[in-house]
Amino acid sequence: MKRLLFSITALLLIQQAVVAETKQLKDVPYGEHPRQVLDFYQAESDEPTPVVFYIHGGGWQGGDKKTNPKAFLDNGISVVAINYRYVKNAVQEGVKPPVKAPLEDAARALQFVRSKAKEWNLDKERIGATGGSAGGCSSLWLAFHDDMADPKSDDPIARESTRLFCAAVNGAQVSLDPKQLREWMPNYRYGAHAFGLPNLDVVMEKREEVMPWIKEYSPFSHVSKDDPPIAMFYNGEVPELGSSPKDPTHSGVMGLTLAEKLNEVGVDVYLKHPGVKDPEYRSSTEYLIAKLKK
Repeated sequence: MKRLLFSITALLLIQQAVVAETKQLKDVPYGEHPRQVLDFYQAESDEPTPVVFYIHGGGWQGGDKKTNPKAFLDNGISVVAINYRYVKNAVQEGVKPPVKAPLEDAARALQFVRSKAKEWNLDKERIGATGGSAGGCSSLWLAFHDDMADPKSDDPIARESTRLFCAAVNGAQVSLDPKQLREWMPNYRYGAHAFGLPNLDVVMEKREEVMPWIKEYSPFSHVSKDDPPIAMFYNGEVPELGSSPKDPTHSGVMGLTLAEKLNEVGVDVYLKHPGVKDPEYRSSTEYLIAKLKK
């Protein structure tokens, strides 16, 4: 009996030690700007854990990295939540186009996380990005963009990969091309601030001039057959191409068009929107847990 009690006590002490060793780090800097910080929530595991890489929404103009990691931690998945420079910070710094700042901050934060893989007990090959609205757009841009690692850099962080294992997004914008977006939804009007312009009509007028920016920072333009699995979740009306939905900025019409493109090139894609019956995944959280734990 004493031996049994000793074994149980020892086991509890070991479990408590494991819990004590898990990290919850706040406002870890990955750059010099006050917005270039992240939070890290470490899942309990003897083996390197998968990672959910959370990018908050807010139009690249507001929002914060605060999140609830419990569902992922309970499934042995660590979580990183990042802040990044807003477009107004980019304007102040003279960054052109302004959207370059939040997108490239996300890439740098991802590289920073990979550089911490050993210290934080992470599986750097199994990182899934997620976010809503602009955070979803940033996630898709990372998912589709060619690897931005610089193998010859003197900076070890810059040598890390920016490629993802998967991405699951909510109400995400999939394109920054005004012509494309208005062909899909004639009443679309969002996104001019990404290029430092007053409204989408001006972006249309200057489309050829800003086309190099569109090609670099619009997720849709980077789609290729080697992209990771993608899941998209939308609310609102049943999406219909050519319609004018109440909330075009977050409409599933964008999901329809991106899913069609991904299917064309052979990328694994899952799309949930109003009208989808018996969905395999009800949320981005369900999808990420299923994918990252395989």
